[in-house]
Amino acid sequence: MLPLATELDVLTRFGRALADPIRCRLLLVLREAPGYPSDLAEALGISRTRLSNHLACLRDCGLVVAAPEGRRTRYELADERLGHALDDLRTAVLAVEADKTCADAAEKGCC
Repeated sequence: MLPLATELDVLTRFGRALADPIRCRLLLVLREAPGYPSDLAEALGISRTRLSNHLACLRDCGLVVAAPEGRRTRYELADERLGHALDDLRTAVLAVEADKTCADAAEKGCC
C-alpha cells in the first residue's frame, strides 16, 4: 500500500509542477481531455523527448497518470478534482494580477 502524502508534500509537489510554463500548459491541455504523447507534443509545439521529461515530472508529482492502451499510452489527470483546482488557481491569479499590492513587484519579480 502506498503511503499518503502530507498536506505540505502535496502542495510542494503541485507547486513544483506549476513552476514550469510547459507543465502548466500540459496540465491545462489534459484538463480538457486525456491525450497521447504524439498529440500532446504537437498541441504544445515541443519535441516528444521534451514532453516525456515533463510527463515524468507530472507523474512523479502525482498529478498525471499513464493508462496503457495496447501499444499506446494515454495520459490524463490523476484526479478530476485537479481540473477544478487548476480553474480555481487561474481565476484567483487573474483576480490578484490586476491588483499588484507589492510596491517592489517589478524589482522583485513577485506579485
